[in-house]
Amino acid sequence: MKRRMASTRRTALAGAVLTLAACAASAPKPAAAPPAPPPLDASYDWHVLIAAPFGSVLKDVPLTMHEVLLFRDDAPRAAAEELECFSVDGTPPRFLARAPAEYLICFKHDRLTRIEATVRLPQDQAAGIFVDACGLWMKNAGAANTQGCAGTDKGIAFAGHLDEDAAAAERQLTVKLEAGDPVADPTSERQ
Repeated sequence: MKRRMASTRRTALAGAVLTLAACAASAPKPAAAPPAPPPLDASYDWHVLIAAPFGSVLKDVPLTMHEVLLFRDDAPRAAAEELECFSVDGTPPRFLARAPAEYLICFKHDRLTRIEATVRLPQDQAAGIFVDACGLWMKNAGAANTQGCAGTDKGIAFAGHLDEDAAAAERQLTVKLEAGDPVADPTSERQ
């Protein structure tokens, strides 16, 4: 009789375990949330372009540079003469996971006042990269993106734009950083 009771208990216990397993297996699983997009590379933040604090004197910038002459027919002569721009000898800071095709550091009265970088992007990825980068810039500036990609973050005005040449294999994304005063229209030419 004890054997029979033990056998009945084992059978009842096995049945209970199987019932629980069947309930757990047949329960609908909640829909999985779509995977979060991977975080943007740190090079998407325009702050990586700042080699020295704005207002630094030329000799304090920790880069080897050479002067670049900018020619603009429409720029007022006095304004063009005030700004001295330099390009980096060697590799400029990575921006948008790429080496910039153009990287200028400009000084006014021997003080760092402007940084400008241009990267080339594949045509099919350019718009998405710009939207991602601009979203990050605007978020860091604490502003909503309502009119292009321009704002101010801790006293540095930034403006970015993507060129409109849709027929080319590559598009250029340019960001301009200026100390103090707001950046002029990002589509305007260098002054």
